[in-house]
Amino acid sequence: MNPDTFSRRRMLGAAALAAPALTLPGLPAEAYEGNMERALSALSAAMESVQAATPNKGCHRERAMHLIERAMHEVQAGIDFAYAHEGGGC
Repeated sequence: MNPDTFSRRRMLGAAALAAPALTLPGLPAEAYEGNMERALSALSAAMESVQAATPNKGCHRERAMHLIERAMHEVQAGIDFAYAHEGGGC
């Protein structure tokens, strides 16, 4: 292999790896909250399942629905916070 070919390949490889890094700083800091969106979907599915259950659970079914609803509100509040604060933590 020609040393010039090897050097060009290394430079092209380095450029290919560096190109995305050069464009990233121009992107907004907020990112898609995929895990939180999936959590909302899972909570929604859980709510549907609990609602479909017979109400003979000593009020535990109703309490579970209330807790799922609260969890959904908290997850949505977390998503909203992340977007408003560009992904900042607590």
